[in-house]
Amino acid sequence: MTNNLSDKDKKALALIRNKIITYGKSPTLQEINDVTGGKSPRSASLVIDRLEKAGLVKRSGRSLVLTSPKLNNSVNTIDVPLIGAVTCGTPMLAEENILDYIPVSTEMARKGFTYFLLRAIGDSMNLAGINTGDLLLIRQQETAETGDKVVALINDEATLKSFERVAGAVVLRPKSSNKAHKPIVLTDNCQIQGVVIAVLPADLY
Repeated sequence: MTNNLSDKDKKALALIRNKIITYGKSPTLQEINDVTGGKSPRSASLVIDRLEKAGLVKRSGRSLVLTSPKLNNSVNTIDVPLIGAVTCGTPMLAEENILDYIPVSTEMARKGFTYFLLRAIGDSMNLAGINTGDLLLIRQQETAETGDKVVALINDEATLKSFERVAGAVVLRPKSSNKAHKPIVLTDNCQIQGVVIAVLPADLY
């Protein structure tokens, strides 16, 4: 039923299902854009159109309703830690860095991996749809592929950049309208902490 959906539409469907089952209301168009990378209300509306055409949701006034019995089953979630400022020299998931735990659908935070949430600060990735205040769902891993949005430790501080592997080096590139942000060139021992899986609404916490 969902096999023919794009990754963006699957993320939107997971958000809609989780919001309806957990909170009893459908997400806003902006919240849908936050997880799909859409730039306008029409972008989110087109996502909903595709999900309606697939018979998964339908509009009811200004709200959305799940139309598939399978989707109406209770959503499974896991508690993902929200990380605050990373203390110099301590592991990112050390207890003193954890501010709270937020339930996230297992359709987004899949079993078998470790996840954490970070709040984006600054405008170094605003052209990639990540703005200050957004919550980022991160899958913890030490490797990345070119094009991944990664969290890396630079001088014991977490930084968010686009990962690029070149001959003999790693480049962490900003995706920003602010030209003050410059690429960072590192050797292959770049300390990757994780890869961004989803951008979530800032008001979750």
